[in-house]
Amino acid sequence: MVASKSPCCSCSCEETIYPCNCELHTVDSTITIANRFDHFLARWGIKRMAHRVEPGLYQIGSPCIDSPVFASANYTLSFDALRSALAGFDAYILVLDTKGINVWCAAGKGTFGTDELVHRIETTGLGNIVKHRKIIVPQLGAPGISALEVNHRSGFRIEYGPVRARDLHEYLRTGKATSEMRTVNFSIYDRIVLTPIELMHISLSAIVVAIILWFLAGIVASLAAIVAVLAGTVLFPVILPFIPTKDFSMKGLILGIIVAIPFSITFASSRGLPGWVAVLGAVTPLLIIPAVISYLALNFTGSTTFTSRTGVKKEIFKYVPVMAAMAIFGSVICIFLGLCRVLGRI
Repeated sequence: MVASKSPCCSCSCEETIYPCNCELHTVDSTITIANRFDHFLARWGIKRMAHRVEPGLYQIGSPCIDSPVFASANYTLSFDALRSALAGFDAYILVLDTKGINVWCAAGKGTFGTDELVHRIETTGLGNIVKHRKIIVPQLGAPGISALEVNHRSGFRIEYGPVRARDLHEYLRTGKATSEMRTVNFSIYDRIVLTPIELMHISLSAIVVAIILWFLAGIVASLAAIVAVLAGTVLFPVILPFIPTKDFSMKGLILGIIVAIPFSITFASSRGLPGWVAVLGAVTPLLIIPAVISYLALNFTGSTTFTSRTGVKKEIFKYVPVMAAMAIFGSVICIFLGLCRVLGRI
């Protein structure tokens, strides 16, 4: 991205732009290697809150007073997706301060919202830069923007663009969004690209637990911990639509039981162990692994288009006590068997 500041009167069209004292950031549509590296770090949750662009007004190409204005978040992935989609167009991009959060999530949190949009319109002097009074807002930003209030407070009219930035060329050409452009998809690719950050959130804790289990219960228990985390953060998003039931927590419990069965059989069939040890060893993974995967599945609700805030709250109250009870009971059994092993009782 090439970014610089220039006076707002840099418009190349013949009409004289209204005078103002604001400055424009100038960018192009090229996604550089540095940008892609930034995207990689963002996807993996590395320096998660550092992937930002400066809020303000940007010009791409050589816009004039009639050029379209697009609203975006100051999250680099959101901003770069928009500017790259505008290749070949002359336009303005009004970047809101969403604290480095993408449009959809920021709309839910309120940072991609009415107050911030009106504030940016005022502070950038947008009304003195363009003759028209229309701002194109991403459809996924709609929950945070009150079009009527924005119009009342700023005089600007809100037009909701398509869900995906890649549809902007067709949208601008025809002046309307098709039903397909309005449809929010959540394909297997969309789910897979979210898995790295989900995995990074729990990776350190998983490694520590796996090491402790190695010493207390052996390599199979350590492997079970790693498999549970991978199943909850990687496998679950991939096969999400194919697991029965609607609640993510229940989906996680179902997947967890399936994943736990081989480990349960392994412990139950171990030779040379007392019967009570084999039984407890078989029960332990059936308690802990489903609880872990169910929790990770519930956590994934924040990344999907399949859930609502109300539904997630219901799931939390309904399933978290069950997960906690299973995890605690299973952990107590695991610790007990580990101590017996260390003390030479089994």
